[in-house]
Amino acid sequence: MKYRHLFFDLDHTLWDFDRNSAESITELFDTFRLADAGIASAAEFSTHFIAINRQLWADYDRNIITHGYIRENRFPMVFKSLGVDASLIQADLNAEYLNILPRKPHLLESAREVLDYLKGRYTMHIITNGFAEIQAVKMDSAEIAHYFTHVITNGLVDAKKPDPAIFNYAMEVSGANVAESLMIGDSYGADILGAKGVGMDTVFYNTAGLVVEDKPTYDIRHWSELMAIL
Repeated sequence: MKYRHLFFDLDHTLWDFDRNSAESITELFDTFRLADAGIASAAEFSTHFIAINRQLWADYDRNIITHGYIRENRFPMVFKSLGVDASLIQADLNAEYLNILPRKPHLLESAREVLDYLKGRYTMHIITNGFAEIQAVKMDSAEIAHYFTHVITNGLVDAKKPDPAIFNYAMEVSGANVAESLMIGDSYGADILGAKGVGMDTVFYNTAGLVVEDKPTYDIRHWSELMAIL
């Protein structure tokens, strides 16, 4: 067996960020009575939030902005995009979002099935750019923490994917080496190019079917394809 250690990304790879976020945003819409502020529906609020939040995290992965910038600016940006002035409640919204979101349990389709299949066959770990305290709650809420031996976050290393330092730290703390390790994630820039940069084989969880120039070792659309590989 070529691989002994599997390293997974968490958000958008195993944990269904979009579904969990949409549910959280709907709760915020009702709790803060955002219809009274001029937002037409929870669905509209969620659509704007998910698009802006995704772009902010992409900018974070490219070292354009910081974690703090995301927390401070995402809701103001959402309200601005909706043409709504809700400056008096934005701070409360973000705090409540961070309270609600990680307690949502939803995983992407077949993610638990594939984790059950891999458990015992491989030693599994998480490498994530997310907030450490938030990611731990997410994993507990989704009841997946027991699958993983180590959870490596950017806060542990003061580096984030695609920086080689976080992958090298993952090798060190897990006792693995790149020849026996496989990185699995949905972000081509952070997960795939980052891992390839230190010599790891990669699985691109590419549900959108993106065409990329620097090919991963494996390109899958559904978790069943990973079970066929491993």
